[in-house]
Amino acid sequence: MSKKIWFYSLFFLTLIIVFYFLLTKIIPGYGKVGLPRLSQVQPFSFLDQKGERITNHDVQGKVYVAEFFFTTCPGICPKMNTNLRPVYERYKNEPNFMILSHTVNPSTDSVSRMRHYADSLGVDAGHWVFLTGPKDSLYLAARLSYLLDDPKNNLSPIDEQFIHTQFFALVDKNGNVRSIIDGLKKDELAEMQKEIDDLLKESVN
Repeated sequence: MSKKIWFYSLFFLTLIIVFYFLLTKIIPGYGKVGLPRLSQVQPFSFLDQKGERITNHDVQGKVYVAEFFFTTCPGICPKMNTNLRPVYERYKNEPNFMILSHTVNPSTDSVSRMRHYADSLGVDAGHWVFLTGPKDSLYLAARLSYLLDDPKNNLSPIDEQFIHTQFFALVDKNGNVRSIIDGLKKDELAEMQKEIDDLLKESVN
């Protein structure tokens, strides 16, 4: 290959690299690999700590974190919600962000108990919602929508089932689960906040 061909090849390769670099600076998100779409959240209907019904329509167009816990948990649940507190504080004035905390023990976690728990945290019910409802519906949401437990566990009688997970699901404005986060790992929680920032910039389909 002649020196002339080498020169032109190198010249055009340099042009392509420079052009790509300029696009990444001019167009937000250009060239960045986005988070995968892991699952689609199925329609749901639960009661929040105020006794008001919350459905999937209420979170349409919002980025949210979904977790599953119970108010009498002495182990990982308090740690998980302590770790969610900085996330709440950072985004509590962001109208397009929410936290949805679902109980896994609805026989104990009534609306009034969830309200007492939420009040003890001193959080705004418009941004951090504590949900209760039928056990089978809650567990189906955890497994089929948010991928936080093995769906095979649905095969046993509902009264014998108990979910105890430390993982959070991060959901985009279109109801897609985009990331699963270990709620006990500070590095993953820090990364989650970066992911939230990215998802807030995405548009609604």
